[in-house]
Amino acid sequence: MNETKTDGRMLEALVCPMTGSALDYDAQNQELVSLRGKCAYPIRNGVPVLLPSEARVLDD
Repeated sequence: MNETKTDGRMLEALVCPMTGSALDYDAQNQELVSLRGKCAYPIRNGVPVLLPSEARVLDD
């Protein structure tokens, strides 16, 4: 996912499906991180996969 104005606006509209909280973009790992939900959602081929079953649990 490239950092463009469109991507920034899209990121502002996306929320964690489990908590409804904002997501942070992790460019290095190509993930959207939910600090509140303690998980990270993958971005595959530029498309965020916001399925709880696909989320990676974050270590404390």
